[in-house]
Amino acid sequence: MYTFKQVKKAEKLRVQGAEYKLVVLGNCATQFLAASISGYAKLEGINLHVFDVDYNQIDVQLRDSDSETYQSKPDAVLIYLASHKLYEEFMRFEIEERVLFADEIMSRLETYWDLILCNCKARILQMNFTEINDKVLGNYSAKAQISFTYQIRKLNMLLQERMMQKSNVYPIDLLSVQIGLGNHVFYDPVLYYTAKMPIALNALPYVASAITDVLKALQGKLKKCVILDLDNTIWGGVIGDDGLAGIEIGELGRGFAFTNFQLWLRQLRERGIILAVCSKNEESTAKEPFEKHKEMILRLSDISIFVSNWEDKASNIKMIQKKLNIGMDSLVFIDDNPFERNLVRTMIPEVTVPELPEDPARYLIYLQELNLFETIVFSDEDKNRTGQYQAEFKRNELKQSFSSIDGYLKGLEMIGEAKAFQQLDYPRIAQLTQRSNQFNLRTIRYTEDDIQRMAEDDRYLTFSYTLQDKFGDHGLIAVVIMEKISKKEVFVNTWIMSCRVLKRGMEGFIVNKMVEEAGKAGFEIIRAQYIPTAKNLMVKDIYKDMGFEMTQEYEYQLCIKQYNRKNNFIKEKLCSE
Repeated sequence: MYTFKQVKKAEKLRVQGAEYKLVVLGNCATQFLAASISGYAKLEGINLHVFDVDYNQIDVQLRDSDSETYQSKPDAVLIYLASHKLYEEFMRFEIEERVLFADEIMSRLETYWDLILCNCKARILQMNFTEINDKVLGNYSAKAQISFTYQIRKLNMLLQERMMQKSNVYPIDLLSVQIGLGNHVFYDPVLYYTAKMPIALNALPYVASAITDVLKALQGKLKKCVILDLDNTIWGGVIGDDGLAGIEIGELGRGFAFTNFQLWLRQLRERGIILAVCSKNEESTAKEPFEKHKEMILRLSDISIFVSNWEDKASNIKMIQKKLNIGMDSLVFIDDNPFERNLVRTMIPEVTVPELPEDPARYLIYLQELNLFETIVFSDEDKNRTGQYQAEFKRNELKQSFSSIDGYLKGLEMIGEAKAFQQLDYPRIAQLTQRSNQFNLRTIRYTEDDIQRMAEDDRYLTFSYTLQDKFGDHGLIAVVIMEKISKKEVFVNTWIMSCRVLKRGMEGFIVNKMVEEAGKAGFEIIRAQYIPTAKNLMVKDIYKDMGFEMTQEYEYQLCIKQYNRKNNFIKEKLCSE
């Protein structure tokens, strides 16, 4: 972890990339917090500009539509109500009124959220509440509604429930930081009483880290795959030497640490993180515990790609990345061997390689504290990701049996469907806008609230695309949003597609539907734009390939009457089917 001096100094760094604007609003002094966020984000490669609002000006800023907060057109607004300031407010309540304190504060927060949503398009980052036990009632505070302990815990529960209903509000788990550091490290009473700063200087980088994790996720900088070594990583011992009965896993001895580690990995798989294996071993030997050991939590069905051979691990990881078709910076490589870790760091610096502790009992807590798998949305489709990749490898096996690409595509028996945005799909659609970086023509991120707003607005034509074939269902794999800009013209605001379905004709299927529906709505011209980024170069020519005319650099148009439909082997599924 960086020190406060390091993050403060890093404020002056210049970082490449689009500027991201964050407003910090607090009921306490926030200047050092703002500086820490700015510096930490820049150390993590985010070109962040932080606007720190004056002390305790939340109401003034949010109720004035011409305030500096709104005029700055922020990408995100951080709201921080410090528990120590709330405690001072709580103590001034009459004793019989204190039972309503949490409800009063929650109502205040919801007003803040509504004001922000009415006046700008910023995401809302909401700090939860650290705990204070004033010891007025001792341990009895945990069951006394008039105690601050009871009310702050109730407030955190209310906050969690309300945030579930607000897709544009993202939690910052400040309480978790306090618990992890301990209150004696987190809170400095001298600093608070002299400067109204509730967070100690040494704790600020940890808070900035939590905020930066969410900012990275909002920008689509997510970890998508864990690549696992096997021996002494997910079980104790060496399967090739110790045999099935000799490896350590299960309830006894060191094996319990490996069992819990596997349970956590399975949780990651269930929430959509891809699990892959990269082991130096004979494949049949490496697979034996997955197939035969009764204490194994992970099974082969949990693993999307299983690579076990005697090649160097850097080369194998490159092969895994190519098969998955995701960015190198989306990968996390976990290996107990320092030599293998250093090799991968040297050969593929984009891959995240945690420095595992020597004691396996510390693996899990260490990795959890790193918080490598931050997310801002979770959809039902995440649960099916492993199966989708396993089906993809079966498609690749089929591909090898055909001499022509057309024969292969025809043999897939593909069925595509295009339909207007539906409420059930809002989480997945928002997730695609937030996670997709490669096939993303303009790289604009949307929340579920944004998606709902456009779905219900007549100014937009919205389409979500699904694809299935004889091996399985890809699910919702593409999103198009077209915005009406005149009576005769419509603009492609967003076009995103999962890279899993590249080169199967889906691009043509999508554009055919875009043109068809725009024509039905009475439009004559489709305008489009490509905004280049470091990651979306693969689609820089997609509009030219689809028959659009370039009007100026990165700007395109298509006359609907002159469009020639693109051939493909995808049968359209009609909504009535």
